[in-house]
Amino acid sequence: MGIFNRVNDVIQSNIVAMLDKAEDPEKLLNLMLTDMQDALNECRTTAAALLCEEKIINRQIDTKKTELAAWQTKAEHAIKKGNDDLAKSALLEKQRVSESIVNKQTQLETLQESIAKIKADCERLQQKMTMAKTKQAQLMQRHNVVIARGRISTQLQSDKVAHALSRFDQVEQRVESIEAQIEAYELTDPANTTASQIEALVKNEKIDAELAQLKTSLKTDLKQTA
Repeated sequence: MGIFNRVNDVIQSNIVAMLDKAEDPEKLLNLMLTDMQDALNECRTTAAALLCEEKIINRQIDTKKTELAAWQTKAEHAIKKGNDDLAKSALLEKQRVSESIVNKQTQLETLQESIAKIKADCERLQQKMTMAKTKQAQLMQRHNVVIARGRISTQLQSDKVAHALSRFDQVEQRVESIEAQIEAYELTDPANTTASQIEALVKNEKIDAELAQLKTSLKTDLKQTA
């Protein structure tokens, strides 16, 4: 059958080797997948037809076996009636049917071998397609990475990116200038000088002493009143 040769050619093809030699691996792989899918469809259609034919032959064999038993019964009946010529004719018909059954069984065996082969080819072809689809996904991933890298490279080389980076540098310098001014102010702030801190400490001590004296006076007054 031509389908067997077609499927076998597809299965025997070395995908990796063909892609390595191709100028456009992605395009070649798409064509190969299309060819594989067509071959797989033919394979399945042929398998379905063969299975249908197998059922027909099995039914024919069953019918022949029923006919064989009928001629056997007729031959026995003729012998019982003493009609040997009629019994002989029945046995001849039985022999003819028996030979037909043998031919049908031989035909069935050949058909079943073809069915087994085409089923195996369908499975191998399906595995081949799975491998090809995996390779296709890898190629698509590599293609997307290349596009992304090219896009990033283009963006990095554009005037807009350079302008944005320049603006960022200006803002950063401005922030650093403001921070420096704040630090300088804090260093020169009178509230932060050593003398100012000592003066504030002395004032606090005087207030604490006055507060303690006031509390003592109030306690004394309370006792005298009591």
